[in-house]
Amino acid sequence: MGIQVEFNPDLALRDFEEFKKGNRKREECLPEKIETGKIYDFLKQGQRNFYLDGEVPLLKTQGNAVLSRPLASILILEAVHFKEGKELIQKEGTKSLKYLKMTAYILKVMPELVKEIDLL
Repeated sequence: MGIQVEFNPDLALRDFEEFKKGNRKREECLPEKIETGKIYDFLKQGQRNFYLDGEVPLLKTQGNAVLSRPLASILILEAVHFKEGKELIQKEGTKSLKYLKMTAYILKVMPELVKEIDLL
């Protein structure tokens, strides 16, 4: 058994509707409205590595690698792994949920794409 780590070339988040339905935390979803020059906090489950020395595309995901085109270009300012106290029951036993908390600065919003999903 090894350590599972995922390398991500982009930041893919769920639609804000997933938060409204109670399926996801607010930080696991795209912001309801997104603005250039603002700083947002995001969460991704699992141990992940993101590029921190330049721009990263922000995408919308439906899960299972179903991704939108880039909605914005972001800089990840901070990324911290932590364990949350809640327990998750899986076939192989009980495990703590692990999250990666990120703070990202929105460099540029792609207005033609963001309007398609009503984030402006």
